[in-house]
Amino acid sequence: MTPLEILVAAINGTPAPRIPIFCNLLDQGARELGMEHREYFSNGEHVATAQLRMRQRYGYDNVWSLFYVGKEAELLGCKEILFAENGPPNVADFVIKSYDDVAKLEVPDDLTSHPAWTETAKCLAVLKQEVGPTHPICAYLTASTAMPALLMGLDKWMELLLIGPADVRDELLRKCSDFFHKEAAAYRAAGANVLVYSTPFGSTSFVGMKRFKEFSLPWMKRDIAPGGIGGIVYYCGMAPFNNVIEQVMAELKIGVHYISPLADLAEAKTIIGNKGLTCGVIDDIKMIHWTAEQTRAEVKRMCEIGMAGQHFLIGTGVMPLDVPEANIQAMLAAAFEYGSYQ
Repeated sequence: MTPLEILVAAINGTPAPRIPIFCNLLDQGARELGMEHREYFSNGEHVATAQLRMRQRYGYDNVWSLFYVGKEAELLGCKEILFAENGPPNVADFVIKSYDDVAKLEVPDDLTSHPAWTETAKCLAVLKQEVGPTHPICAYLTASTAMPALLMGLDKWMELLLIGPADVRDELLRKCSDFFHKEAAAYRAAGANVLVYSTPFGSTSFVGMKRFKEFSLPWMKRDIAPGGIGGIVYYCGMAPFNNVIEQVMAELKIGVHYISPLADLAEAKTIIGNKGLTCGVIDDIKMIHWTAEQTRAEVKRMCEIGMAGQHFLIGTGVMPLDVPEANIQAMLAAAFEYGSYQ
């Protein structure tokens, strides 16, 4: 079976030789090609080449079309990205500097004609040609409720959300949700078959349950509805969200959940059961300091919890650059060993 077929089998609960294995190596691509980050991220073919090389070398299942999260802000007018060699690039120029800028914000009618989409399109074209029929191709999409943080900074967004003018807040959220619709459609059309829906406001570790129900859920519904749930993965960064999984499944119909390493994996698997896919995520911050033996032991523990009844994937968060090579190798070797159904 191909890795994509194994992923579909895990979602559906049909027989497969092993569980899907995701490893999210993003900033490592520059190192793979021996480039500085600014040069590496300037060219979509560089990103695609590094993704394919790392997947081939390590043997895991997925590749990424993600350059850096701030690239979404570039599609909405951001002119400057801050590059660092020891971490991911970030937004250096906020599009919204005052509330008046919200009214001026324009969502492009066609994202694929925007100059900031050009290199993403190149990357996806290479990935689609090389592994499109056989492997999961991942795209990262920021939820409407989190997108304002990329456009105005988290502090200003929280101020607007909590005490700012409601009409300005809602106008900004509508535009961000409209942007999400266009972005999801563009990624799907270009060949991405796994859409990681990044929604920090989807965890009650970030907002209380009342705000989750009254604020987060309605905007998540608006984001998801036009394009549907095909390929959508519910992801709250590394924040736990076990206590809302049932509501998400009932109201959003999303069945693939990327569980926080801070959450109880056994509890999540019990909640999701055979109704969807439980994605167990190793704590890749701890992997920086673990030994290879500790890494293997954690993978074994997770597989023992998650594999019963199938419907299980093992993956990583956004792997820090400081994770030792030996631990990447140990994690993946253990995942193939302990994640086998044969």
